Amino acid sequence: MDITVTELKKKLDNKEEFVFIDVREQYEYDEFNLGARLIPLGDFQTSIPDLEEHKSDEVIIHCRSGARSGMAQQMLQAAGFSNVRNVTGGVLAWQDSFGS
Repeated sequence: MDITVTELKKKLDNKEEFVFIDVREQYEYDEFNLGARLIPLGDFQTSIPDLEEHKSDEVIIHCRSGARSGMAQQMLQAAGFSNVRNVTGGVLAWQDSFGS
């Protein structure tokens, strides 16, 4: 299931508990980030074991537009994660809605 940037902003503003992952590259993260844990998509498959403890937690993944995070979402679902959400439109949608 996906999540909109508006829903994400509410969760962040309310300091809700969830695992927040950014799958963009380091240089993109350095330019602008939402405070998520950076795991570039190229390193994502090998990082899944590090996330095992969160299999039943809500995991929210984002990237620039939603494409890379969609791939990461599929990888986690295939590994048995039950509540993985992709941020629709990614950072671009966030910046359109809330600025940078």
